[in-house]
Amino acid sequence: MVPADAGGGLMRGDLLADPVEGLDEALAAVDAFDGALVAGLLRPGAPQAAAVAGLAEAVAGTPLAARVAEAAERAAAGAAGEDHFVALAATRSALLGSVHDALAQRIDEAVGRPAPGVESSPVVAGEKSAPAAAGPEHGANLLAAARSWLCDLARSGWRGIDHELVSGAAPVVSAMLPDPGLRRRATLLDGFAAELAASCPGATLERVPVRRWADLWSRGLLLTVPGSAGERSDGSVTGRLLPLGVDVQEHATAVQAQVHAVFEPADGGAPRLVRAGVSAPKPDTVVGAGLWQLLRPRMSLLGAVSEGRSMELDAMPVTAEGDLVWDDERARAGEPADPFATARVRLSAATAAPVAPLDRHPVRIAVPVLLEGYAAHSEEGGLAFDLAGRPLAVDTDRIPAAGPLTPEAVAASHACVGLLRWDAGEFLLQPLAVETTVRKKTVAVHAGAWAGGTTDKAGVRAEKAATDAVAVLRERAGRLLRK
Repeated sequence: MVPADAGGGLMRGDLLADPVEGLDEALAAVDAFDGALVAGLLRPGAPQAAAVAGLAEAVAGTPLAARVAEAAERAAAGAAGEDHFVALAATRSALLGSVHDALAQRIDEAVGRPAPGVESSPVVAGEKSAPAAAGPEHGANLLAAARSWLCDLARSGWRGIDHELVSGAAPVVSAMLPDPGLRRRATLLDGFAAELAASCPGATLERVPVRRWADLWSRGLLLTVPGSAGERSDGSVTGRLLPLGVDVQEHATAVQAQVHAVFEPADGGAPRLVRAGVSAPKPDTVVGAGLWQLLRPRMSLLGAVSEGRSMELDAMPVTAEGDLVWDDERARAGEPADPFATARVRLSAATAAPVAPLDRHPVRIAVPVLLEGYAAHSEEGGLAFDLAGRPLAVDTDRIPAAGPLTPEAVAASHACVGLLRWDAGEFLLQPLAVETTVRKKTVAVHAGAWAGGTTDKAGVRAEKAATDAVAVLRERAGRLLRK
């Protein structure tokens, strides 16, 4: 809850708990189609035929209906071509996009925030309004080769993959990577192919990541439609940036920090929700607070987050989706800015940017919210906040080890700035910062408190270990290069 006198109104926990009309039906159609991809569509049986027919029925009465009905009929007969697979992938993406939109609207209603505009849904290749109508794109032959490989995957199914089939992506990825305009698609295909290769042969898999692989397949296929990737930068902004918190995402070989913030335009316009991300490759031995050593030199904003300061931006590039294309030359440190003060005063009035068509997916939902006046309690499976009698699950697994925020601090808190997400059929809260009471004083604990450096003993140890690990790796790399 956010008290009305603190600038937010009351968060409607009941709305988050109430069912969303049509949600289950849309997800059921997607789940059935994803199940059909497990066995493949080369020689579809009755279950696969019913699944693709159900996908077509789910969009009956929409502009996609005729094209998808034809694609479903051909797929059920085992005769689907590339255009048919693209149509099925677009329909799947449109259904998940409708789920995303319904959940995002429910969140806006629950927190009382102005709703962003809604972009159009994914377009099937060949429609007059498709980006491809503008003309051929550079690298069209490579996109066609990638599309052919993805269609072969759909025919074989995840149970039918083998090293020969998966390796077909390698020459396509190698040819795409040097081209900056194709690198986004190449990275997706490369990662997808690596996952599949690690799981070959598919026939022996104990468990198939059905939703994940279907997501990667459909997104990859739609990105092979010329013009679908869009442009990166959409304009620039000048004004004051007020950080709310940092979301850290770590992989064995890479790390990313995404700063969520409120932006106040210099011209006095309405505040906006924006993000600024930085990523870096990393060795698997660099963990915990050591991650900041890899990220810190790449973005001065992390230092401002750690110090609790705002930043003044001057013509900072920004995408249409609200992602700042960070340039340190266009930013300077500003006045102190407490994230909780920002959340209490400005967050409820800040509007979010519209979401790009291909990004409209429930997993993408990450809405900054402020909660106060809740009661934290443990439930079966984890921690939850009680919002006027309605529990909201807290995703403590997302709390990074690269900061002082812990599940214990969250459980003892009385205010929280976090990201409202949706996963496995329910809303979840990912804490970014909390306020708790220590010796009768209110203390704020932030996940990104160590981003700009720390004197905390545990953080200092992790930083030193990271320094030693990186030094050893550099020395070894230099030795290899000298040979």
